[in-house]
Amino acid sequence: MRIIAGRHRGRPLHAPRGRDTRPTPDRVRESLFAMLDGMHACDEARVLDLFAGSGSLGLEALSRGAAHVTLVDQGSGPQAAIARSIADLGEETRTRVLGLKAQSAVERLREDGESFTLILADPPYPLGEDELARLLGGIQDLLDGLSALLVVERSVRSPQPRLPDRLEVYREKTYGETRMWLLQLVDDDAAATHDATAD
Repeated sequence: MRIIAGRHRGRPLHAPRGRDTRPTPDRVRESLFAMLDGMHACDEARVLDLFAGSGSLGLEALSRGAAHVTLVDQGSGPQAAIARSIADLGEETRTRVLGLKAQSAVERLREDGESFTLILADPPYPLGEDELARLLGGIQDLLDGLSALLVVERSVRSPQPRLPDRLEVYREKTYGETRMWLLQLVDDDAAATHDATAD
């Protein structure tokens, strides 16, 4: 597993031992970041990588121009692998690793007043839809404005995530067995204008 493009192109990444981690396949990662690059979503971005696993998504974003990446994973194996990759890349000052469950990390980041312009969420496929919906309810408060993006990665057999009122689907893509939802905050002013026009 390697960085695909950017300043660290071709550099290897460490993978956690065992079978509990499901890294995003290279071809899916390449397609996702080609789309994000077209939107300039990584440029000077403040990135949150939830369920980071190997850290391949967050570190790819860093390689492609992100200003800082926070990587979250509760497992000791993933944390160790991410730390080794960060050290190899020499990116200690532009990264932070939180060894917490995703929900706990989101709550802490909200309490600390943190915000992000790009959030990458690749939850384990067995994660229940109710739990994912609760998580999204907290994540929406971490998005920094209407141009910020939240990417949710799921199996093609999973339904579209149930979205809180402040989130809407910006784009949806399917890559083999993986489906990606790009979400953004609802533009309340545009919605109000639309409702007024409809009346």
